[in-house]
This record gives sequence, structure tokens and C-alpha cells, in this order.
Amino acid sequence: MRFLVFWLWLVVYGAGCTSAPPTAASIVAPTMPVANTALPYLALGDSYTIGEGAPAADRWPVQLAHLARAQGLSLASPDIIARTGWTTAELQEAIAASGNHRTDYGLVSLLIGVNNQYRGQSVELYRQEFRQLLATAVAYAGGQASHVVVLSIPDWGQTPFAHDRDAAQIAHDIDQFNAVARAECQQAGIAFVDITDFTRRAAGDPSQFTSDGLHYTGPQMRQWASRALPVVQGLLK
Repeated sequence: MRFLVFWLWLVVYGAGCTSAPPTAASIVAPTMPVANTALPYLALGDSYTIGEGAPAADRWPVQLAHLARAQGLSLASPDIIARTGWTTAELQEAIAASGNHRTDYGLVSLLIGVNNQYRGQSVELYRQEFRQLLATAVAYAGGQASHVVVLSIPDWGQTPFAHDRDAAQIAHDIDQFNAVARAECQQAGIAFVDITDFTRRAAGDPSQFTSDGLHYTGPQMRQWASRALPVVQGLLK
């Protein structure tokens, strides 16, 4: 299973950093071979899905697939449609332009919304666009909402990058966006995994952050994957 990483910006765009000129899209080989019978997995999102600044093997969807296989669940290394800086609308546009029309993914994950919050977009706009993305994710999973899992938005206000920002206001906003995501998932019958608490507890620990002070290292993302693992096992049993 190959990675499809739609990554045209080389540095952080979304949560407060400048953008770089676009480059050609890349195809990245999977970190380890898996059997042809493994369940195909698609990960949708933004910089938190591609693990901006961290090695490819440390991305949380890659770690999730690895942990699942270690537990006997035959889950392929993920195809990834994600880019640093994407909002819900930009992810939906990229999906439409990707040419990926598969409907046989055994698992689809979604983590999106931090850039909506950072850019000051409304919660109601997020609700509308997030709902559309859920429908898209379900379509990729062959119409099975039970094969889709959503992760909550990390709290970037607790990162070194945000040392001069209003952390309390960012936390309030993130909670609002996550409440919308949780409610929409519940209505659609989709699993929701809250990992925001991990990102808040990372405050003050430099080992949890990549060199930009905004994104997360492998150990932090492993916590996300570990929390998602039993949920995924339950979905795919």
C-alpha cells in the first residue's frame, strides 16, 4: 500500500507560521511491507495527520497501523490525503482533486479543524464542512460509518509556538470545535476519539514537540494512536 501524501507546503502554514512555495506532490513508500490481504486504510487531515516535522514512521496513522498489526489486526499502512495548513474546505477540495475514488477502505480516519480555528472561521461553518467530510469519509469506507474514526483537534495553544498567545481563548475555541465534531460524529454513528488532553499535558515538555515548536513528535502521536487502537479494534472486529 502506497502513501498518497498531498504535501505542497514545506513549512507550517496553518497554526500561525508562514507558507513556502509549492512543490510537486510526492508518493512515499510505506514504512514496512504488509500482506495483500490487509485492510486498506485512508487517513484524511492536515499537518497533524502528516506529522509535520516528524519522521514518516512517527505519523500517528502509521503508528496506529503498526500497533494494530502487532495486535493481530491486518491493517495496511495508510494512504494519506493531508497537507499542512488545510481547513475543512481545503481538504474536501483536495479529496475531489485527488483522483482517489476507492470505496473499499476498511478504515478511514479524519483529524481536521485546527486551521479553521486559527483563521477565525466560525464554528457553524466548520459544522457544515465537517459534516460533508464525514459523508466523504463514509463513502470511502464503502458506506459503512462504523469503519470511520475521528480524532479530536489538538490544543496548539499549549505549544511553545503559542507562548505569546491567549492560551485560555485558544483552549475555549478548540473545545467548541471539538464539541461540534463530537456531536456530528454521534449523529452520523461515527466513532470519536478525544486526544486533546494529551496535547494539553505536553505543555512544558520540549521532547513532545518538533523543531518548529508547534507540531508533535512521535512519542506524543503514539499516545493518540494508542488511544485510538482499541476503538479501531472494536470497529473492525
